[in-house]
Amino acid sequence: MSDFLHDFFDIPSDLQHSWIGLVGLHLREALLPVAAGLLLALPTAQLCVRFRWLYPPVLGVTTVLYAIPSLAFFVVLIDYTGQTELTVMIPLAVYSLVVLVPAIVDGVRSVPQETLSAATAMGFGPVRRYFQVQLPIAVPAIIAGLRVATVSSISLVSVGMLIGNQGALGNLLHDAQIYNRPELTWNSVITTALLAILVDALLVLVRVLLTPWMPSGTAGRKQAPALKDADR
Repeated sequence: MSDFLHDFFDIPSDLQHSWIGLVGLHLREALLPVAAGLLLALPTAQLCVRFRWLYPPVLGVTTVLYAIPSLAFFVVLIDYTGQTELTVMIPLAVYSLVVLVPAIVDGVRSVPQETLSAATAMGFGPVRRYFQVQLPIAVPAIIAGLRVATVSSISLVSVGMLIGNQGALGNLLHDAQIYNRPELTWNSVITTALLAILVDALLVLVRVLLTPWMPSGTAGRKQAPALKDADR
């Protein structure tokens, strides 16, 4: 057992990173695209809420882009960005939009009209109402979208090893074949799965912290207490 654990964490020198280093690089390549996708999705979703005719074409474009296989996307970009992290991260950011834009749109649209009217009566302008009323109430839907996008991104980063990207845990699969070391395959699969589970649990915790007004275990969305009082 000790020999297996030693081989499990004995990373080949050609990867130029320790196991912890590979984990850190894998998370960076997975999470930065999701963060970039969220920053792009927030204003895009708001435009789709404000101009309803814009939502179908935006959703159509993101869906078409999501349908492009990740490897093909990498190959197209490699001529422009080379064998770098950007070649992996750009497609992942694009893929996240197909999940995040609908999640934000649905979450914002789910805010009851009486809640918006109460916020307007309290002197909230459109921008303040969006950031202090609509987005907080839409947090459960946004976090749900982030969970899907993040887990998907963590798994897809490993595909980057097919274009020679040296930063991801997926390269362990390549070295497992070269050096005939099946324990490296277990390392890649188990570590990637654990990262996905841990990050997903962290997002659930973030949702709980950001929505203390939601009863734990409740899937549905409720109005914030302050706005409930304003409605009375």
